[in-house]
Amino acid sequence: MNSPTRHEEEDQGEVFLDESDIIHEVEVDEEDLPDADDEEDAIDEADDSVHIFTGHTGELYTVACSPTDAALVATGGGDDKGFLWKIGQGDWAVEIQGHKDSVSSLAFSNDGQLLASGSFDGLIQIWDVSSGNIKGTLEGPSGGIEWVKWHPRGHLVLAGSEDATVWMWNANKSAYLNVFSGHSSSVTCGDFTPDGKTICTGSDDATLRIWNPKTGENIHVVRGHPYHTEGLTCLTISSDSTLAITGAKDSSVHIVNIASGKVVNSLSAHSDSIECVGIAPSSPWAATGSMDQKLIIWDLQYSSPRATCDHEDGVTCLTWFGTSRFLATGCVDGKVRVWDSLSGDCVRTFSGHSDPIQSLSVSANKDFLVSVSLDRTARVFEIAEFQ
Repeated sequence: MNSPTRHEEEDQGEVFLDESDIIHEVEVDEEDLPDADDEEDAIDEADDSVHIFTGHTGELYTVACSPTDAALVATGGGDDKGFLWKIGQGDWAVEIQGHKDSVSSLAFSNDGQLLASGSFDGLIQIWDVSSGNIKGTLEGPSGGIEWVKWHPRGHLVLAGSEDATVWMWNANKSAYLNVFSGHSSSVTCGDFTPDGKTICTGSDDATLRIWNPKTGENIHVVRGHPYHTEGLTCLTISSDSTLAITGAKDSSVHIVNIASGKVVNSLSAHSDSIECVGIAPSSPWAATGSMDQKLIIWDLQYSSPRATCDHEDGVTCLTWFGTSRFLATGCVDGKVRVWDSLSGDCVRTFSGHSDPIQSLSVSANKDFLVSVSLDRTARVFEIAEFQ
């Protein structure tokens, strides 16, 4: 008998099968069936970046944009390498060679002439940016380098080490100037004050130390109640060099008067480790990011939250967009989000990375935001509209 046509099937109404109609049974694994989540994943795979740097073969940990060249970027990571490359010029890159362990920190001098690369091999290399050649190697610490900073008005380099010491060198001469000893554990964060007259360092020993860079004297030690009870993770210093804001693993944030070494206020709202802190350049506001999946914008005049910005996962890094009211966060979920500090709204989410964001940096002209991730890539996003 001939099989019914489609029109005949429609005339017959519903068609039912009995066991005699079954020719062969096939087992189907549920994992092989299309899932609605797959469609969502495909959407998530959208890439909002305008440039991707793929020169690294390992996880990326650090990024720095040149303060004088809007296109120049430095990145470093777990492949023991750093690279100098330019936004929009995918075929140009200078490899920073010579380290024997992960490149953990990169920083351009404020005049843009030199680049310092710090590594877990305990060495800091100084690079001439214009030529791409190495200028010198700074030695001294017996442990890995946690961070590198430049003096605001000169070629002095400051670095914190896993061996609980802080070192300072003259980068032009590759000459050791001073070592600051006093911490009892890894020095996880630190910087010169903007006036260059003081150094602040934070450690995994839950203390903040304030130093005289010329004499090496430890002026103040901030610890105990009402300070942090666990290791410090981050710090930032106000533009007038009077206040240090520190964050720690114990979820607390404290404001310290640098001149007196006293805790003047505490910012209490987070419930997990503080990973990043930054002061707005043009307003009395600060921002803190935490593994509790929140970014909090603080009004420093009243030590109270202005806005709480929820994330899908832990917040690992943040950066303000110059003097604008916008800032960006990097997250464990691989997303970069732009926030309006006035309203607390997320005004843009940048996709592209597939693993946690480790560091963010803004180009000199404030047109681009560069992010690096454990996915081995650096990505560039356009932010000119947020100036």
